[in-house]
Amino acid sequence: TLKWETLSRQFVEYEQVAPFLIPEEQQRRLLDFLPLFLKAWEQSAGVIVFPNIQLLASEVSKLLTKEIKRNLNGKPAEEARLALEQLLQQKGEAEDGRLLLKSVYLLSQTDLRTMWNIIGSGLPAALMQCLYLFFTFPLKKTSDDGETSEDDTQTQEMLVKIMLNMYREEQGVEELLAADKLQSLIIATASLWDQCSCSWKVPTGRVLRTISKAQTKNSIVYLQAVDCIKIAIQNLFKLADTLPACDVCEAASIVLCFVKDSYPISSALLTEFENNDGYQLLLKILLRCEGLQPNEGDPYLDEILDMLTCLTTCGKTELKVSGNIVHPQLPHFDFERTRSSGMTVKNLQPFQVLQSIFQKSNDEHLCRRILAAIGTIWAWDTVNFFLLEWTLQPINKFTDIIHFKPHPVQVQFFGLVESIVLDLSYVPHEILKKVQYLIKENTVPFCTLTALQCLLSMTKKDLLFSDIFRDSGLLGLLLALLRKQAKILRKSAGTHLPSLEEGTEKELNAVMLKMVAALTVGSVRNTVVLKDYGMVPYIKIFLDDECYRSATLSILEQLSVISYEEYMSIIIGALCSSTQGELHLKLDLLKSLLRILESPKSHSAFRTCSGFNGLLSLLSDMEGALQDPPSGLWTAVGQNCILELVFYTLQGITAALHLDPVNSNFFQRNGLFEKMAEDLGLLGCFWTQGKWQIPLRLEKTRTFAEFLDAAFCSSEPFPMWLKNCIWILNFLDHMVKGTLHLESYFQERKPEMGEASRDDQEGPQAQEHPVAFKRPGNKLPAPAYRLWGNPEEKWEMGDCAIVHPGAVCVMVRLLPKLYKEGHSQLSQEIQCAVVDHIQSLVKSEKSRQVMCGSGLLSTIITSCQDAFRDESHPLHLPLTRVFEKLASQAIAPDVLR
Repeated sequence: TLKWETLSRQFVEYEQVAPFLIPEEQQRRLLDFLPLFLKAWEQSAGVIVFPNIQLLASEVSKLLTKEIKRNLNGKPAEEARLALEQLLQQKGEAEDGRLLLKSVYLLSQTDLRTMWNIIGSGLPAALMQCLYLFFTFPLKKTSDDGETSEDDTQTQEMLVKIMLNMYREEQGVEELLAADKLQSLIIATASLWDQCSCSWKVPTGRVLRTISKAQTKNSIVYLQAVDCIKIAIQNLFKLADTLPACDVCEAASIVLCFVKDSYPISSALLTEFENNDGYQLLLKILLRCEGLQPNEGDPYLDEILDMLTCLTTCGKTELKVSGNIVHPQLPHFDFERTRSSGMTVKNLQPFQVLQSIFQKSNDEHLCRRILAAIGTIWAWDTVNFFLLEWTLQPINKFTDIIHFKPHPVQVQFFGLVESIVLDLSYVPHEILKKVQYLIKENTVPFCTLTALQCLLSMTKKDLLFSDIFRDSGLLGLLLALLRKQAKILRKSAGTHLPSLEEGTEKELNAVMLKMVAALTVGSVRNTVVLKDYGMVPYIKIFLDDECYRSATLSILEQLSVISYEEYMSIIIGALCSSTQGELHLKLDLLKSLLRILESPKSHSAFRTCSGFNGLLSLLSDMEGALQDPPSGLWTAVGQNCILELVFYTLQGITAALHLDPVNSNFFQRNGLFEKMAEDLGLLGCFWTQGKWQIPLRLEKTRTFAEFLDAAFCSSEPFPMWLKNCIWILNFLDHMVKGTLHLESYFQERKPEMGEASRDDQEGPQAQEHPVAFKRPGNKLPAPAYRLWGNPEEKWEMGDCAIVHPGAVCVMVRLLPKLYKEGHSQLSQEIQCAVVDHIQSLVKSEKSRQVMCGSGLLSTIITSCQDAFRDESHPLHLPLTRVFEKLASQAIAPDVLR
């Protein structure tokens, strides 16, 4: 503060004596004062307490202006340029010039009033003259190492910063009009770009762009009066043939800035630009940008494209167009609501440049930037799509040539087409017809694929497209193509056809199937068309390939709407004909079956198509699959997949029995519970090699719930065979209660294109993690198993109704097989836990009545004879209690007998 106060007094003294001093002495005193001022500035971190700062700025700026003019006066251009360099750089006798420059540089960053004093000193015109000389006359001197000598970087930065601060003010631009250097510099950038100083190209561009943004009505009149834009365009036409494309872009972008930025004030420069073939110039320049390396000239190329895009809104009147809205349209589309007073297209000429570039060029970067520009214009105002499409028809015309463009351009283009429907809620029928023709011709498979993916997204938006694409013939076209591919697949079964089975062709088949699936979802009429085309036998062929399977199953599930019997026949037939190693085919078929079995109307068709026997045959085919260690074909399959297959098989049976007395009676009457128990007992995790061992005295006893917690939710080691047995008992327990088909233990996995089949990926290492499952969100670490939907849920369900008593019989039949040599104590402990659990199931009178007709009494006697005969057996007492409870409810004497 003391320093600033001292400086303020010194400057006041200077002001008082200055009028009485000769100019040389006055200048010397000011120059002596400036080092003190700069030092105080540096020491106060830019904080100034100087009341007379505006007067100081005026004095210093005037002195700098005077020194610049003195060094330029009467000298040839090159000599003047050298003199300026000596003045402004800190060397030789020009050290005072450097001091003045630095002072003005710092003062120009203070406040607006101070800046106005600097502007009023005449410095804007003087520095513009300096910039013109620095730009147009490069130094010819070379340094010792042979490189061209460059202006001092710091000097250049200060000069440019001062000019940017001055010229961003309209007052600063107005000051330039007194001299002729502004139009001279603009024309120089358009004619001397290849001869100018390389180090001054970017700074000059920055300064001119700043001036462009601060144009005034007077500056526009000035530039128009001297034909600045006209001359610049003529010079750029010459440069466009000789200069590298990126250099021409840089020069042209400066001129175009003045055209665009001036329009809100006056249309004069735009009119001059248009009347002198400005758009043809830009088209010529932009087409020369084909083949530029990535990032080469990008900023200036992008700037020109951005300005062209902006110029589409520069017009005096709204475009008057009337289009014919073709119906049908989406229910929520209303053209009148699209009309807006926002940034609408009023000038078609700049858009025609953009359109011509896309039509004439196959350069990826150029084409993608054009499409991005179109998307931007649409985003400004919804009505712009209609204004352009009903006049120039860009998207309609682009569709005819899109297959010639690079793949990324095709993807972006069809994304734009998709947005017409998804964002504008408009159905462009004419464009869709052309896209459909593109698919039919299939000239470039990748383009066909991308087009079809676009239509697929539309189809998923609204059911209206199911009718549109049927009536347009697309559905029939896809069915014909799929029939052809299915025949090829059938002929090539077991052989490798790279052109079909790999890459784009295979992905195209997958998308065609997805499209047909989307067209049939919710559309009985389209499903009937598919059936009438005789496509069902051909669609079945795609089931074998995992990447086609999801869409194929979706199509078949839609078929079930008109014929449950045909669907069941196909799915059950595919399950029964699948090989032992096709676990994931079976899983996908079972999941589809479960979705259809949600409808009670499908249960009868399931039974008549031998669905129960078909699912039980899956269990039979898995004999020995859960052995530990695995053997044979099962060594290459993870036990998680096997358990998952068991789960979904039992789920399918439970779903078919759910609330269906006819199916339940059929299953019970035909001894299928007994068959189920037999098949489950042969999976490999249950004991099948003789009688029980001599009973032991149990060291500890646990309930079934505690046993399950210990087996799956604690660190206590449990053998793999026991874990698998408990999983199956868990499934059966939910089957007893009729809830198994509602459970979800296993994570879904959807294969993607290019991903190996799950059957190929599965290996012995998968056995380390037997089960994948879904678990609700919680903060605790997920255990290896999940047994209930909610961790707090209890296994003892109280007075729970028994829905399928036959499943209790299955549990009892498996009871003697809950055993493993070397694990006698553990085996008998789990046996006791299961019996206690069964006892809890028949606790109520209602449950016992349900069980009496299920054959549980005879099952207990035949399956557990040893336990009945040996009163010391740990199971003797609990089994006897179960027996007695059931016997007391027996209605027919022969049941007890």
